[in-house]
Amino acid sequence: MSTAPDPGVSPAPGPGPPPEAADRLPPQAASPLSDAVDRLLPEAPVPPLPEGVDRLPPEVMEPLPVAFYQRPVLEVTRDLLGRLLVHRAPEGTSAVRLVEAEAYDGAGLDPASHAYRGPTARTAVMFGPPGHLYLYFTYGMHWCANVVCAPDGVAQAVLLRAGEPVLGTELLRARRPAGRIRDLARGPARLCQALGLSGWANGLPVTTGPVLLTAGWPVPDDQVTWTGRVGVSAAADRHWRALVTGDPHVSPGRPGPARGRAAGT
Repeated sequence: MSTAPDPGVSPAPGPGPPPEAADRLPPQAASPLSDAVDRLLPEAPVPPLPEGVDRLPPEVMEPLPVAFYQRPVLEVTRDLLGRLLVHRAPEGTSAVRLVEAEAYDGAGLDPASHAYRGPTARTAVMFGPPGHLYLYFTYGMHWCANVVCAPDGVAQAVLLRAGEPVLGTELLRARRPAGRIRDLARGPARLCQALGLSGWANGLPVTTGPVLLTAGWPVPDDQVTWTGRVGVSAAADRHWRALVTGDPHVSPGRPGPARGRAAGT
């Protein structure tokens, strides 16, 4: 767990493969599911929308199917880059394009995971079906959001670490009045604050709303960097943090050295 209460960096809850697997490269070939989704969408990074634009193309707002999350955690982590995290709130819709995500493994496999010692009342959502949000409270002041993946009971999850504002910028600013646009969702706690996510969203499916993960604009392999995880005191050297290379919205964490691909199973 993290030792410094930086609102942009927080302890990870998730799961990850055994330590001896940390120096092996996972397969990076796209799954048939991600192939099918990505063929419909551009791979180039999308620039921020001009002020006053209040909607995105329908195809990028299409929710990802449950099958997207029924895969190993490193595959899901990588494929979440470029997807949109959307909150349809009564006061309006806002969204960020994910530029950073971090993988965590299941019970007994990842000492940095909240699931490491088995299910508890707090972590029950992690042991449930994939495609649901796991929200946790840290430092007595910040919320962090994860999405559960892999089959029911495995307890793998991906921490949503940072995003680029692409919709409802004024609403995001209203929730984080001191934030510059670049910094509005630049870290897991900031991301939750800007999108208005807290304990009320814990356990909600991201396929039906009001919080959604949607198709967005997928990121090609040559724009993905893997590093060690941030804000954890155990297994921080596992290269399970995926980010969009050079993106200014990535959180200012201090992980282990960067690699072109993940270390995992």
